[in-house]
Amino acid sequence: MDKSYESRLNFLITDAGRLCGRLYDKRAKRLGLTRAQSRVVAYLTWKGEMNQARLAELLEITPISLTRLLDRMEGYGWVERVASGEDRRAFVIRLTRKARTIFPRVLQVGDEVAEEGFRGLSTAERETLIHLLQRVRNNFGESIGEGVE
Repeated sequence: MDKSYESRLNFLITDAGRLCGRLYDKRAKRLGLTRAQSRVVAYLTWKGEMNQARLAELLEITPISLTRLLDRMEGYGWVERVASGEDRRAFVIRLTRKARTIFPRVLQVGDEVAEEGFRGLSTAERETLIHLLQRVRNNFGESIGEGVE
């Protein structure tokens, strides 16, 4: 097997992710959201409102970085912080109507970016690639004792 960096899984996944993210940033400008903000909207849409600690964990960013990100998003009307019913000192992060309304467009931008990456691949090749990457992800998750959510 070729051992150059071009054939190494870690390099390919990381570099493909980096390029995918840069293309997403370029395309998402029309939405008025950054990639990081789009990820917040996606997680809150898919998983529902949650506290900042859980959201930071899902995004794999530090709590202070998330606080700054949420401050900006709250200022633009994308999210709101609501007192937790269980602990009045804690807050949960909730999407606004504005964010819920734009989420289909966030997905559309993601789909456009995916189409760029899939260019030249048949439907069967696309499905195989997705299936194999899911298996690789699951293997990594099992190895570190982390289930895939």
